[in-house]
Amino acid sequence: MTMNNSIELKGLTKRYRDFTLGPVDLTLPGGAVLGLIGENGAGKTTLMKSMLGITRPDGGTVRLLGRDAAAAKGDIGVVLDDCFFYEGLRVKDVDAVLSGVYATWDGALFEAYLHKFSLDGAKQVKALSRGMRMKLSLAAALAHRPKLLVLDEATAGLDPVVRDEILDEFLNFVSDEEHAVLLSSHITSDLEKIADYIAYLHKGQLVLHDEKDRLLEEYGRLVCGGGELAEIEPSYLVGTRKGRFSAEALVRDREAFCRAYPKLTVERVTLDDIMVFVNREEQV
Repeated sequence: MTMNNSIELKGLTKRYRDFTLGPVDLTLPGGAVLGLIGENGAGKTTLMKSMLGITRPDGGTVRLLGRDAAAAKGDIGVVLDDCFFYEGLRVKDVDAVLSGVYATWDGALFEAYLHKFSLDGAKQVKALSRGMRMKLSLAAALAHRPKLLVLDEATAGLDPVVRDEILDEFLNFVSDEEHAVLLSSHITSDLEKIADYIAYLHKGQLVLHDEKDRLLEEYGRLVCGGGELAEIEPSYLVGTRKGRFSAEALVRDREAFCRAYPKLTVERVTLDDIMVFVNREEQV
């Protein structure tokens, strides 16, 4: 493995009776943020749990921070889709619990995050809203000074102001090449702000994995008449949506398409556009 890769997955596979993840090949260099997107049930959480060894994968290899997942465990901060702390625990007691788990635990840093996230140390976990639980999990994940953050919907349930503060934390975290973030999120606007790379899972398969800016430049959103759509070379079309009077499509190789069809208007895309139209690819 190249030492500047924080994540390297080769052929990662997990099979259930009615769902199969992979095989997935994916890398993330240090100093970068990877946004993981996909519809509900696409396999995002399964990928994270299999990668971390929480769920035993059925095939493939996993290297995290240049080591096996088990060996790298102490250098990985994890926030899954819900808070894992005992509900009767007080927020401030998380310090005592985790200081015995992580050799690098920093109690003063944890306290600073509690203050920053407006978390009341005297409250029990069961009294926290979902958003507050996510903030507690994030504070705990950051307080042992990890080198890799793995986050499943970590900004879900948070108001826009707090979300923006947390996104800034992630950008600060990856300001050197020793740190990286894997962030799964349905809030694709967050990923458009901070992600360097995007991985798109669809029905358990990794259908896109590239630099975010390259993806947003590569694809375009076309709005045209149904007759105009019918005359377009199919290889340009990724997915379509047809209405009574007009049609929309996601086109690939936007620059070449615009040269081939200069009279048609192609708009810039969002990550949401890419997700929606890739799901419609079979309609082309």
